[in-house]
Amino acid sequence: MKQVYKALTIAGSDSGGGAGIQADLKTFQMLNVFGMSAITAVTAQNTLGVHGIYDLPIEAIEKQIDAVVTDLGADAVKTGMLSKPEVIEAVAAKVKQHGLEKLVIDPVMVAKGGASLLAEQAKASLRSILLPLAYVVTPNIPEAEVLTGREIRTLDEMKEAARRIVEEYGAKAAIVKGGHRAEEPTDVLYDGKDFRLYTGSRYVTKHTHGTGCTFSAAIAAELAKGATLHDAVHEAKQFITHAISEELGIGGGHGPTNHWAYSNRNPK
Repeated sequence: MKQVYKALTIAGSDSGGGAGIQADLKTFQMLNVFGMSAITAVTAQNTLGVHGIYDLPIEAIEKQIDAVVTDLGADAVKTGMLSKPEVIEAVAAKVKQHGLEKLVIDPVMVAKGGASLLAEQAKASLRSILLPLAYVVTPNIPEAEVLTGREIRTLDEMKEAARRIVEEYGAKAAIVKGGHRAEEPTDVLYDGKDFRLYTGSRYVTKHTHGTGCTFSAAIAAELAKGATLHDAVHEAKQFITHAISEELGIGGGHGPTNHWAYSNRNPK
C-alpha cells in the first residue's frame, strides 16, 4: 500500500481562504501530503482586513487534536494563530502528550492588514511554553523583533535573532525570513550549529496574504515526507516564491498567493 504522509495544522480559519488553515491545507495538498486541522479560532476576513475574531473553546481545540492524532496520526504538525495564553498552553500540553516532535511554529502576530492576531500577554507564553517544543520556528523580521526584543535591520542581526531563538528559548532551529528588508529577500536558518542562507527573487506585488502560513506549511509538509530540515526549507522557499510570482490578482486589498503555481512550474 502506498505511504500516505500526514500533516496537522493547528491554527485559525481565514474565511477569505488566503491564510490560516485554508492556506495550510492547500499547501499540504499541493505537496502530496494529507492535511488535517484543529481550528483555534474563526475569523471574518478578506483581502481588506480582519473584521472579526471568534475564539473556540479550549476543550474544542483539545478534542480536535486528540481526535486527529489518536486515529490518523501526524507525521508533522504546524501551528499558526494561537491568540491567547490558555490556547498556547493547551496546544503545548497536547504536543507533549502525543509526542509530536516535528513541530513547525509560525508565530502569527499580525495580519497583513494590520490587525493583531496575538494578545499581548500571549507573547510571553509563546516564548516560554511553545518555543522550547519547536522543531523549527519561522518568524518574519517584525515577529523576530518581538520574540527577541531587539531591532533587526541587517543580515547579521537576523542571524543573531535566529541564534537567540534557538539558544535562549530552546527551539531546535529557527528561520528568520527576510521579506521585510529592502534588499533581496534572504532567509536565515540556524539549526543550533550552522547558519544557512536562502535567497530568492523579489516581486513587486500587493498579493502576499498568507505567505507566512504557506511557507511554514510547506516546511511541515516536506518534514512529514521525511525531508531533512535544510531540504524542507529549500523546497518551501521554492513553493512560496512561485506562489508570489504568479499572482492571482483577486480581492481589493492584500490578495492571496497562488497555491497552484508550484505544480505549474514545469508545464508540459
